[in-house]
Order: sequence, then C-alpha cells, then structure tokens
Amino acid sequence: MSHQESIKKLYQSISQHIIGQELLVNRLLIALLADGHLLVEGAPGLAKTRAIKVLGEGIEGDFHRVQFTPDLLPADLTGTEIFRPQDGSFTFQQGPLFHNLVLADEINRAPAKVQSALLEAMAERQITVGAVTYKLPALFLVMATQNPIEQEGTYPLPEAQLDRFLMHVTIGYPDAAAERKILHLARGEARDGVTHSDTATPLVTQKELFAARKEVLEVFMADNVEEYLMQIVLATRNPAAYDEQLGRWLQFGGSPRATIALDRCARAHAWLAGRDFVGPEDVQAMAYDVLRHRIILSYEAEADGITPDRFIEALLARIAVP
Repeated sequence: MSHQESIKKLYQSISQHIIGQELLVNRLLIALLADGHLLVEGAPGLAKTRAIKVLGEGIEGDFHRVQFTPDLLPADLTGTEIFRPQDGSFTFQQGPLFHNLVLADEINRAPAKVQSALLEAMAERQITVGAVTYKLPALFLVMATQNPIEQEGTYPLPEAQLDRFLMHVTIGYPDAAAERKILHLARGEARDGVTHSDTATPLVTQKELFAARKEVLEVFMADNVEEYLMQIVLATRNPAAYDEQLGRWLQFGGSPRATIALDRCARAHAWLAGRDFVGPEDVQAMAYDVLRHRIILSYEAEADGITPDRFIEALLARIAVP
C-alpha cells in the first residue's frame, strides 16, 4: 500500500466518526503532512476535540488534551522538577507537551505566560526547564481551539504569536443532512454502549507519515504557480498597488513565514487530492486558512465590518491567475 493510500484510508476512517466537518478533517491531515500546528475557531459542540482524538487513534502516537483555564501555570504544560527525599535529588516529570498530539482547548482562556510556554514549544520543538533542554517528539502537532462566542475572561493571542500557527481554520454548523447522520451515530453509540475509541486501530505508522511528508515536499510546483503564490503574500504587504481601497483596509501583511506555510499547505492539498503537481486552485484553497490570522486589518476596515476573509477574497480577485 502506498503512503497516499494509507493517508486516504485514515481520512476515510476519521470521516466515519466526524460527520459534517470535512474541512476540519482535511485541514488536520494537511497540518500533519506539512508539519505545522492548527488553530481552530468554532462554537462549542462542533467535534473539535473528537476530531483530533480520532486522529490520534488513527496514527502511531499518543494524544493528550489540556483544558486551558486562567489559573493554569507554564509548568502544567512543560513539566516540573520533583524532589526525591530518598536521595535528595530532583527528577524531571514530563508535562502534557511531551505527547505527539496535543489539544490545547480554549487557548485564549490562559494568561500570556502559559500561552508563551506553549508557543515556544511549538516553534522550537524543545522545552527548557532550568539549565536543561528537553527535545519534544519528532511527531508533534498542537491543535488549539478558540471559542468565538464568549470573550469575557479571555486573553487574546498576540498577532506575533498567532503567526506560529500554520493555519487558522474557522468551522461552522453542519447542514441538516449531516446533523441527522450525527444524531443517528450518537444514538447508535449510546444504544450499543460503544464509542469510536472501541473500534479504532492505528492505521498509519510514524515511519509512513514521515515518508509521506517527504513525498509532499517533492510535489512539483511550476515557476508560474510559485510566482502566483508569492504575489499573493507580497500583495498583503502592499495591497494599494492593486486597489487603493484595499490599501486602506490593511495595517500589516503576511510575513515570510506565510509564504513558507502557503507553499507547504498547497503541496499537501495537491498530494491529498492525488495529484503530483500544485495548481493555482491549491494555492487559492489554502490562502484563507494560511493568511487569515497573519494579516492585521486597519481600524477603518473593522469599522466598515470588513473581515480578513473578505479582504483575502478581494485580493485574490485582483491577482492574475496563471
């Protein structure tokens, strides 16, 4: 079985348990293939926790969920030194960040110091406690969630820290047909006394996953498609060159990290679709999730009710497609 078939089998397995959130499942796998982290925003009850838990059961690795609260401390994530009275020594007890898949639930409910500990681990792939530095696992994915409804008692992530996330995905409610399937699935699980974890078995080994990542990096991208990708990111820094109104809407554009992220995600998107080349449609499909959290709109745009998605849509409409 090829690596592509293994990942597709994993996708189908997850989709059987996560109904009506195809975008979330797709973006989770893209983050896994592009070796990045995911920020997901959506109302409660949209299967965010269930999605990454099912993913964790479908690959070789372990999963841990951390509920972020205002009283959380950095050591609750990284781990801490434990004193051993028997011999007067200290031993390091690893925290939840040493797992392969970590769900940071409601990340904006924890203070800045805790957010920084998480984001530092995401960027550096290591944790320093005292004078000792500990490497995190080679397979390390953080999916952080934000609740867009309740903003009281929250600590919004600074824009510079948001840039550490590969993608910012927004999900909505399922349609009526999907909701009916969810109802039948939940009713069946309750009646039979089983959950998805009772039947899930690891489908993809870490060795297969790392090999798939190499294949993603080797997906062909023509020079004109690469130029198109770069034009999109560069246009976020100088949108007035395309339209004066767009220039007034924007305060700051995407960093070089946005260019790298869009390249990796577009390749993963094409690879998941079964193609060995990247097309403009792959770049367009990933532009929203990659740029949504990396652009800062002006006060004028916010006053006019302009959203990042509206800005990206207007920008894409003005850039010539190869």
